[in-house]
Amino acid sequence: MNTAETLHGTTADKPLNGWRVLVPRGGPWGDGVAAKLRSQGAVPVVAPLINFAPTEDLTTLESALAALADGAFDWLTLTSATTVDVLYAYRAVIPATTKVAAVGETTAAALTAVGYRVDLVPEKDNSAAGMADELIALEPEPKRVLTLRSEIAKPVLTKRLIAAGHDVRQVVAYRTVGVPVTERIARDVANGRINAILVTSGSVAEQVRNQFEHIPDDTVIAAIGPRTAKDARKVGLTVDIVARKQTVDDLITAVSQLPLPHASDEFHL
Repeated sequence: MNTAETLHGTTADKPLNGWRVLVPRGGPWGDGVAAKLRSQGAVPVVAPLINFAPTEDLTTLESALAALADGAFDWLTLTSATTVDVLYAYRAVIPATTKVAAVGETTAAALTAVGYRVDLVPEKDNSAAGMADELIALEPEPKRVLTLRSEIAKPVLTKRLIAAGHDVRQVVAYRTVGVPVTERIARDVANGRINAILVTSGSVAEQVRNQFEHIPDDTVIAAIGPRTAKDARKVGLTVDIVARKQTVDDLITAVSQLPLPHASDEFHL
């Protein structure tokens, strides 16, 4: 084994050696993604593009969570890990009589990490539409459902469940707000010092489009799933790679299969 292999591991061990990857969210999620990127040899650049603010209607949210604790719902649906943060912040009680549906593995993992159980994760389509399809197939009789969502999320799940005859209470749990990046990050993106940008939601895609006026053609835009890729293209981004599953591991694996763009010694300094 040569010196480089001894110090840094083989190329197979570190498929992202030399990459600088923009991580668009901070906090525990961003730290976790950064750690995974480092383990693959990349240099993560954590630059939160979005953050989350409380809903402007706290009374409605608190009333819904009280009803949840009292057993008023047969199902609780969650379409993002951020909603789990809201539940945990309120120390919300989910009774044994209420089943919990999570839109994907990331949301399910967030639930279990803070002690909540998960009864359903869509097998085929990790989206609100996919969750609606599986719930409708699973529950042919009308059920009482609480759906918690962000302010900007489209009410796809709610509309489909209501159309199928279910009694749905839709509540906004949080708002998504943009966070301006530093001048240095903006300059690094424009200059091509960032090799890849992870796009993990439609709101992240909007901020990438709005905050980075010039993204070099060979900078990789990587979307966490087909739905996010569609949202990214809708706002004018060119998506280079799409993770097959809506998980961070799949997203990083997808990027690692690409050659390093505009490789240069300056990126190894």
